[in-house]
Amino acid sequence: MTIAVRNRTLAVIVATVGIFALVVPLFAHHGTNISYDRSKAWTSKAVVTEFRYVNPHPQLFFDVTDEKGTVTNWGAELLPNPAQLIKNGWSKKRSMEALMPGTVITVSIAPSKAGGVVGLLLKAVNDKGEELVPGGGGGPAPTTP
Repeated sequence: MTIAVRNRTLAVIVATVGIFALVVPLFAHHGTNISYDRSKAWTSKAVVTEFRYVNPHPQLFFDVTDEKGTVTNWGAELLPNPAQLIKNGWSKKRSMEALMPGTVITVSIAPSKAGGVVGLLLKAVNDKGEELVPGGGGGPAPTTP
């Protein structure tokens, strides 16, 4: 093989690898919709403990009390990102005020397929019946845990 052919072959290989290195991350995503089991969605009264207005998805933390009085702290990811929330009228200030610690809400959650006390927020409603920071999760009608 001549030096010119070897150099051209090497240039083609380097260019191909470079293109893949640039393009593959464009298709990457952390898999929000595949991580949660919408078929096991549930709805319950909850008390907000913390709300984080962060990228890539805001997070809501809340306590759920079962029929025996046991309190469990849950964490939920919102499907929309902050830019989508702002587009829908939910600025950081409005969201933080609506979800202050101690606020009683009704949540609909699709639990994690991996288990634990984490899930995808499908819906959060205040005591006036207003939907808060639209979860955008949609899906089947949740049941009570």
